[in-house]
This record gives sequence, C-alpha cells and structure tokens, in this order.
Amino acid sequence: MSQYKFQYLLRLGDNTLVLAQQVAAWAGHAPVLEEDIAVANTSLDLIGQTMMWLDYAGEVEGRGRDRDQLAYLRDARDFRNALLVEQANGDFGRTLMRQFLFDAWHVPMLELLSNSDDPRIAEIAAKSIKEASYHLTRSSDLVIRLGGGTEESFERMQNALNDLWPFAGELVAADEIDDAAHEEGYGADLAIVEELSSSTYHQVLQLAGLSFDPEAKTRSGGKTGMHSESLGYILAEMQSLHRAHPGVTW
Repeated sequence: MSQYKFQYLLRLGDNTLVLAQQVAAWAGHAPVLEEDIAVANTSLDLIGQTMMWLDYAGEVEGRGRDRDQLAYLRDARDFRNALLVEQANGDFGRTLMRQFLFDAWHVPMLELLSNSDDPRIAEIAAKSIKEASYHLTRSSDLVIRLGGGTEESFERMQNALNDLWPFAGELVAADEIDDAAHEEGYGADLAIVEELSSSTYHQVLQLAGLSFDPEAKTRSGGKTGMHSESLGYILAEMQSLHRAHPGVTW
C-alpha cells in the first residue's frame, strides 16, 4: 500500500505546487499593491506546504527522488493535482474564485489530516492549517465584496463561478487511493470534507449573491494524471531552469 500513500501525498503536494505557480504569475501585476503583496505571500505559503508534502512523498516512494526532482523532473501525465488548480488565471476575479473554491476544500481537508494516524502527515497538516485558514478568509471576503460590488464585478465573478464550479467536485470525489488512505487511517474521509466545504460554498456564495448549478457535471481526471493542455504550459515555465541546468543551486 506504500504506492497508494505515495500517490496520496503527490496529490496533496501537486495541488499546492501548481496553484502556487499560477498565483505567482500575478506578482507585480495585481490590480492594487495590497493584492500584489497578498498573492506573493499566498504563493510562498503554498510552496512551503509543497516542500513538506513532496519531501515525505519522496521518502515513501523510496527511489531517492527529493522534492526538487519530483517537482521539476516529472512530466504532466505524472502529476496528480486536481484539474481546478491548473485552470487559467483569466482576470483577477477568476483567480480569486479559483482560490476560494480550493481554500474551502483545503481547510477542512487539513483539519482532518491533522488527526491522521501518520504522525508526519498530521504534523504537515497542522503546520499548514493557519496559512490555509488565512487564505480562505481572504478569498471569501473578496468573493463577497466583488459579487456584491458593481454590475461588472458581479458579472465577472458569476462567469468565473460558472466556468470553475464543475471542477470543484473532483476535490471530494473519492477513488481507491482516497478510500485506502481513509481506511488505513492516514487519510481524510472525503465525505466529511465534502460536507464541510459545501457548507462554506453555500454560505459565502449566498452572501456574494452568486449562484451555481448543483447538477453541474463534475470535470475530473487530474488526480489520475489526465490533465488539460494548460498544465503542460504551466510546467514548461516552472521546470525550464531546472531542466536546462540540472542540479543548479543559488
């Protein structure tokens, strides 16, 4: 079952890694200075979490690959992030909506993992909760403010939700890897995560005046390596230096 644990850890690390790369693209380009600082800090938080997850993933795999090799020397088909985090940034409202949908899942996920029977997973989750909780507070506040703002800001946020909502379901769609993780005590019960994240979605989106289709078909595949074309472009940019100069250090 170590292979299941390796895949499980990759999912956690790849989610934060790909999202960190996406969010970092706004550094120096955000609409206001405060948001420029916020997106940079969010990306750094996510990178720090990625380092811990991929460090442990490499140890569990037992093939001598460290976090840098896992991050920079895998092809897109070997990544296990959910499709949500690789969706295009678009405008700033779309980026915030993607962040909110992820954060509302991430916080309860980490809360459950902090009680994992695996001490290392519990430790990583406990260290990450404070950052993730701040991310959720920030993204929720901005979604509410923009949803209830001008006619244009509302329209942009509703369009973003329409486009991204179908991808949120993959985060809580359990497969044999998730089931094995939960049954063996080191993983979270995604049914509970779904219940908690759904409550946050309904509360925040209602306050924002935004609506989603509860019958929308879930878009999935990322957790098993079936990605959109966009991930290839994300990785090409992220991995270019390491692949051009293997083992480079500052």
